[in-house]
Amino acid sequence: MRGHAAVYRATNGRIGGHIPGLPSLLLLDHVGARSGRLRTTPLVYMPDGDNLLIVASKGGHERHPSWLHNLRAHPETQVQIGRKCLNVRAREADAEERRRLWPKAAEYNPHWARYRTRTSREIPLVLLEPREH
Repeated sequence: MRGHAAVYRATNGRIGGHIPGLPSLLLLDHVGARSGRLRTTPLVYMPDGDNLLIVASKGGHERHPSWLHNLRAHPETQVQIGRKCLNVRAREADAEERRRLWPKAAEYNPHWARYRTRTSREIPLVLLEPREH
């Protein structure tokens, strides 16, 4: 993942922003909940109006991805989409938003729907809302 993120950043998203068979990727910066270190993770995202949706599926693993724990501790962060960097605030979708978003997300990226069948945990949906500097 580090190599992927490095290539994405170095090429302003020209390389690494698209992987065959997947929707577009963004780079999510997140601060370690315990370590305080800046980390970067490439993730598939889905536009939702002005917001971006990321799905904490971790391939259907029984544990949440570490980036979710980090965003819970430090929700104000930054993403890069291509050459564009955006300041965002992360928050988990509430029950009503989840009912609206999950069917759209499963259609947008069928891998998310498959991952849901592999785990007993509820897969969190995370909205990244644009914010001022």
